[in-house]
Amino acid sequence: MTNKQLKNLKDTLWTTADQLRANSGLKSTEYAEPILGLIFLRFADVKYSKFEPEIKAEFDSIKGTGMERPIHEIAIEKCGFYLPEEARYDWLLNLPESEDLAKKVKEAMEAVEKYTAELEDTLPKDIYYSVNSEDDPLVLAKLLKNFKDIPADVELDIFGEIYEYFLGEFALAEGQGGGEFFTPASVVRYMVGVLAPTEGKILAPACGSGGMFVQTVHYIEKHKAQGKQMNLRAYGVEKTGATVRLAKMNLVLNNVRGTITHANSYYRDPYDSFGNFDYVMANPPFNVDGVELDQVKDQPRFNTYGVPQNKTKNKKKDAKETVPNGNYLWINQFATALNDTGRAALVMANSASDAGNSEKDIRVKLIESGIISQMVTLPSNMFTSVTLPATLWFFDKGKSEELQDKVLFLDARNYYTVVDRTLNEWSEWQLKNLNAIVWLYRGETEKYQNLLTQ
Repeated sequence: MTNKQLKNLKDTLWTTADQLRANSGLKSTEYAEPILGLIFLRFADVKYSKFEPEIKAEFDSIKGTGMERPIHEIAIEKCGFYLPEEARYDWLLNLPESEDLAKKVKEAMEAVEKYTAELEDTLPKDIYYSVNSEDDPLVLAKLLKNFKDIPADVELDIFGEIYEYFLGEFALAEGQGGGEFFTPASVVRYMVGVLAPTEGKILAPACGSGGMFVQTVHYIEKHKAQGKQMNLRAYGVEKTGATVRLAKMNLVLNNVRGTITHANSYYRDPYDSFGNFDYVMANPPFNVDGVELDQVKDQPRFNTYGVPQNKTKNKKKDAKETVPNGNYLWINQFATALNDTGRAALVMANSASDAGNSEKDIRVKLIESGIISQMVTLPSNMFTSVTLPATLWFFDKGKSEELQDKVLFLDARNYYTVVDRTLNEWSEWQLKNLNAIVWLYRGETEKYQNLLTQ
């Protein structure tokens, strides 16, 4: 399937789903949950179908022997989850109209959760009773039929693409305030390529839907030695409950071992992150106001390089002092979470690169420490829901002695491929070219030579 065909498919699916949204019994802000739940079921069904022959073969081979075990255990081992018959997409799609479809979809979600501990209390259920309306009692049936049109005979990544596309479209439709927005795949792929993860622990303190974890796993699978087991554990923090559930679904669908915690990263550090991670990645919210200074100033993860503080004190009576904005709290968090050889990548507002006062003092300490490895100014229109200029920051605790006092700056504002009038991206070869610059900067000439022979 070409990129153009995939884009047409995404647009067609979204247009159909958006039209049906107008006829449902749900508010516009509620529609994302059930529709992404159905995409999850379709995605899960296609993935399970690819593993099903292998699962059945092993089950049949040990049936009646001393090694016999339940089929769901074999399925979880091979696929990451188990889909009983009542949770299969075609089974739901072919139910007679006399059946209570909302009830059957709910039961399908419950059946998936029953065998997958990571999804406990995660999938949408009762909300399907509200999808249909008096004017159109077949909205749910039409949605099921609509997503059946996603072709099953292509690489599995297409489902990840569609899943992420819908997340992005919902972000665009509902609006994302406070600098929170969907991170495009080409930007995430570049971030992962620079980190070049192999194994260990990866933290995303603002993990969103978990897309960065998924791209990290794809990278490791592509580059690990044949036959070698992947040894990566993902740790995510997300403050929005609905997004926590999406991230858990995304991890299960992509067989990513990990944990997602519902928490506010400004005030809670659920994984005791200080000096504890091999990799840190995220696109945290920009320019967040109102973070209370007293709650963050004594945390080593925020004060190692200095805590951002307002130049003048708040003169309002009984008002709690806040930090200027959350940008440098995030920057601190990424830098201090790394172990002695750790690497980090984050998306940050351009304004953070030349912020003054206490934030400048923090930036000076970061530079003097040698931890900053690279800065990349992004093109405009790389994000679907905002036009705010952004920069990628990269940290590397394991920099060679030769690079300790060097930082690679890339001005990529004019380096992009136009998708349409409102959206740009990096093409496959543009990503390779950008990565080649990083390899040469690090002295990884073998990777560069391999690229030249492709």
